[in-house]
Amino acid sequence: MKFSILGVIALSLTLIGCSDKPAPSAPVADVAAGKIIAERDCKTCHGVDGKGVAPAIPNLAAQRAQYLFNSLMEYKNGQRSHAALKNLATSMSEADMRNVAAHFASLPPIANQAATDVKHSSPYEQGKAAAAACAKCHGEDGNATIPGTPSLAGQQPHYLVAAIQEYHQGERAKDAMRSSLRESDKLELESLALYFAAQTPVKRGAPAVGDPVAGEPGTAMCGGCHGARGVSVDAATPGLAGQDAEYLVKATKAYKTTRKNWGMQRYVAGLSDKDIENISAYYATQTPRAADQVSTSTQELAAKCDRCHDQEATATMAAPKMKGQDKDYLVMALRAYRDDKRESSTMHRMSFPYSNAIIESLASWYASQPAK
Repeated sequence: MKFSILGVIALSLTLIGCSDKPAPSAPVADVAAGKIIAERDCKTCHGVDGKGVAPAIPNLAAQRAQYLFNSLMEYKNGQRSHAALKNLATSMSEADMRNVAAHFASLPPIANQAATDVKHSSPYEQGKAAAAACAKCHGEDGNATIPGTPSLAGQQPHYLVAAIQEYHQGERAKDAMRSSLRESDKLELESLALYFAAQTPVKRGAPAVGDPVAGEPGTAMCGGCHGARGVSVDAATPGLAGQDAEYLVKATKAYKTTRKNWGMQRYVAGLSDKDIENISAYYATQTPRAADQVSTSTQELAAKCDRCHDQEATATMAAPKMKGQDKDYLVMALRAYRDDKRESSTMHRMSFPYSNAIIESLASWYASQPAK
């Protein structure tokens, strides 16, 4: 099963990533001169051996020189945000930056004692384990058969996380849901949602009440958010196609009483009970489709990233190495690309769909690999 979205990370002096343009041919650098600069200005954070001295500070040893040089230029030009690094880069000439980049590139890679290159548990696998608590009501694969109980298979992942949190916070009335997974943190919930989103949804039985044909005209407003025929293309908006009609009726009516959503509350206020039954019947008869997703395997995800970041295939490229890099730094870097707080149109497009659980898993995998 696959998710259609992916990308990745890694460093220099505060956040890493693929370059949007190929590296130009570089003048010859003076490694000895770069060592003097590094020992004077860089060792407080990056150590004399190029190892970050604290979590979230990247390792620079054995990093590609062109990438390090580009990074310093981006700090100098304001394309990356870090006050200390901007001040440092501003004080350097291009020759200084090229020299210090060559020095760090010449150092041996940092030996990572935690790097064992063992099988990594992905968010999908973690979510599958957590889903056992949901199987009694929602089915092992998220395709529920109990009337009034929603199917979760193929549902949009961000929506599922938000829905579970609303139950926990009492914004949705269901005692069983409030107690289920109450101790789970956001990363665990994201993993659970990722698992269900990856499952193939099946259409529920014919609705017992409502007229699908009469309900179709009433879905004109719904389609703006929930997609044509109830197939959502937004990770934060639930798909309605093929969902249990009885559940849809209850959920829609709840916006008149307990559920909070300004847009839904305004729309359903003008609907009669018969309107709601017809609209629910229409959506129940539509063919569901699985949410657009990310690879279920962390290694699959990393394989795509390695197209730019692979240690050997891109030896002349400006993309950074990531294996053996500090995990906290990688998490910070990828979140910055995803949230568009760090410039790279390529990295932003690739990482935009990533949940924190996916970022955490990918960063952990790269940090666990031996540096080269």
